[in-house]
Amino acid sequence: MHDSVSSRRFSVIAPLAKPRRLPWPIGAHVAWLSLSSVVLLAGTTDAAANLSACKTGRPSCDRSRLTLMEMTEVVEAHRARNVSNCRNELSPCDRRTLTEAEAIAVAVAAYDRNVANCRAGRNPCDHARLTRSEGREAALAEHQRSLLTPTEAMEAILAARQRNVSNCRNGWPGCDRSRLDEWEAAEVKAAVITRNVSDCREGRDACDHSRLSRSEALAVAGAERLRNYTACRSRRGYCDASRLTPSEAASILPEVR
Repeated sequence: MHDSVSSRRFSVIAPLAKPRRLPWPIGAHVAWLSLSSVVLLAGTTDAAANLSACKTGRPSCDRSRLTLMEMTEVVEAHRARNVSNCRNELSPCDRRTLTEAEAIAVAVAAYDRNVANCRAGRNPCDHARLTRSEGREAALAEHQRSLLTPTEAMEAILAARQRNVSNCRNGWPGCDRSRLDEWEAAEVKAAVITRNVSDCREGRDACDHSRLSRSEALAVAGAERLRNYTACRSRRGYCDASRLTPSEAASILPEVR
């Protein structure tokens, strides 16, 4: 009786015994695959961080590790940053590297900024650069300001201040950052950062990689990698096969002709 009970207990406990180890060749192969995945992931992240560093001009950039396509992206990022600096009268700005179309756009931005300053009675304003009609408009605006009551003048100043904040927040012409107070400057800075991150994630020309933080640059690099993988897989849009990881390349079926 006792032996029968013991045998039944053993039959219940037996399935809970310690599982057997995989044969050495299989176990070693599984471990190698796991380690390879980790190495590939680390390599991909490191490559993305290096690309981001080169786009933003950080000292950690190693150009010798860039592919030809990545080098093209870095050159384009530097060009876009230079154009943006010249348009907004920021440094550094190298006008010698501007194309004819870019130089015209920079000149137009500077002209519009001068017209807006003259109309609003702000400095710097160069009346000699105004056309006759623009000069008359500036003079009329100045005359109207002189006719305002103190209350109306205060309302006009407030409206002009709000308009300037809006222009700066949205990156529109007529922005004068020197007129922003501490809170307005912080609000504009946050809006500019948010807009730039969005431009970079979506691959827009207005993206300035030099303004991205390290975490933002890594997030943008991930978005760029995903956009590239999606383009390669769907065969729609621009695809750079050299930026695909081995697993991504393996998941893309060959094109049937």
